[in-house]
Amino acid sequence: MDGGDHMEERPRFHHLPVMVDEITALFGTVPSGYVLDATLGGGGHSEALLEAWPHLSILGIDRDERALAAAMQRLDRFGDRLQVFHTRFDGLETAMEALSIDTLSGALFDLGVSSPQLDVGERGFSYRSDALLDMRMDQTQAWTAADVVNGYSVEDLTRVLHQYGDERFARRISQAIVAARPIESTVELAEVIVAAIPAPARRTGGHPAKRTFQAIRIEVNGELDALPSALDTAIDRTAPGGRLAVLSYHSGEDRIVKDRFREAETGGCLCPPELPCVCDAVQTVRVVRGVPKRPSAQEQQTNPRASSARLRVVERIEDTPTRGRL
Repeated sequence: MDGGDHMEERPRFHHLPVMVDEITALFGTVPSGYVLDATLGGGGHSEALLEAWPHLSILGIDRDERALAAAMQRLDRFGDRLQVFHTRFDGLETAMEALSIDTLSGALFDLGVSSPQLDVGERGFSYRSDALLDMRMDQTQAWTAADVVNGYSVEDLTRVLHQYGDERFARRISQAIVAARPIESTVELAEVIVAAIPAPARRTGGHPAKRTFQAIRIEVNGELDALPSALDTAIDRTAPGGRLAVLSYHSGEDRIVKDRFREAETGGCLCPPELPCVCDAVQTVRVVRGVPKRPSAQEQQTNPRASSARLRVVERIEDTPTRGRL
């Protein structure tokens, strides 16, 4: 759907964008045209880009209809410089076709969950609010956190908590969850998690349920499943001189971003680094930021949710045959 005119609800969706000045500066030199905001959220990054760079428009996509409605309201003054589409970010091709956009001038992926989604208690993202186990970014999907918490085996829960939450007590927590079923609310789940973690470990590293809630949220929404193809598509559809910037918030996301950028930088070349490439690999990007940038100390203090952010950036180039490993 373009424009989302049927959305009658215009909720408040306040969100402090992470590293907004750095992101805005990155796109000043890209060609005129549409920059993809693959996680439009409250529209903070897009607003900054539209204000700073008159040569740019925004293609904003998001799986959260509340976020789209709020962003459209916030960015209404920019008129036809904003196009929106309701989809997960791996639906980019469909969005571009529907809106007759052939090429991108750049792309921004701000991964993870937004502050408003965490702060609206009834959505079930937060261990700090009592709500039903939901955690759906897209409220039209049937699968919820309750299905994961009350349906997965100990083995599957352990895999999710370890892979998506880097939780060192994954098995203990998973066994406790299965033993406590049925679990109906976020507060119930948080209490089970806290009780399963050894007391000394509860005193460090923030709330003991943080990693488990993160892991379940990622599983419910298939966030990492969609990311590799979405990044590949964005790179393919970006014009030379365009840039792709990704903000990730945990190691699983950052590993995928690093891998897909490296694949585009090397063209997938497998030749020995000391020899010329003979596998017809084609480089499509150059790395602008090889080491991920972190938010400033001041930003981390004023916006604690930015503290784990990592920014990686590449620039699209003309397709170039790879001459050995880069």
